[in-house]
Amino acid sequence: MLAARGARPAVLSTHAGIDAVLSAATGDVLITSSLYAGPGDPIGTLRRVDYENLRRGVRYRVLFPDRARAVPVLAARLGSLALAGAEVRTLPDVPMDAMVVDEALAILPHEQGDGRPGGVAIFRLPSMVSTIIELFERVWPAAVPLIASDVPQGAELSERERELLALLSDGWTDESAAARLGISVRTVRRMMSTIMNRLGARSRFQAGVKAADRGWLARRAG
Repeated sequence: MLAARGARPAVLSTHAGIDAVLSAATGDVLITSSLYAGPGDPIGTLRRVDYENLRRGVRYRVLFPDRARAVPVLAARLGSLALAGAEVRTLPDVPMDAMVVDEALAILPHEQGDGRPGGVAIFRLPSMVSTIIELFERVWPAAVPLIASDVPQGAELSERERELLALLSDGWTDESAAARLGISVRTVRRMMSTIMNRLGARSRFQAGVKAADRGWLARRAG
């Protein structure tokens, strides 16, 4: 966790306190969550105030790990936030848990003396805020956008999607895979775009690797 000598943060132990800070946003909000904090994570929680801010014209950029795409409830919430106007992207690994509001204050996880989570700490130290923004801007361009229309209802691939991905991973061309499955080449490419977005993959090869890691590739006889 980022820290700074001499910084005196205000500590908030309730989600209502974070809501109050976010409701005062006028320009932009950055949210980056590693998902390591688990249930009740004050940084990774998506709130009603976020949607209210978007309606008021506040710009949101949200960064989550790729694995968020495979969690149906979380993927649906992120998709809803994207549909509301937020820019949502994912990376294989997100380097920090933080919020930055209006480039003026940073919200970070706060630990109690015994190491247990203790709400969040709010810093207004310019050097800390700028360091978080700099790190965010460094990884943001490499992240894959999450498109709301491609968020699946379930976490896993359909049987048809698994078979297509297995064919392409075995070296079949779009044309030959389309003929095997009885669909058009255009449908093959649309399905692959959806699969890649669901997995947070930057290439078809990476999609195959990620799907194999999850045990999603169809096993075909012969």
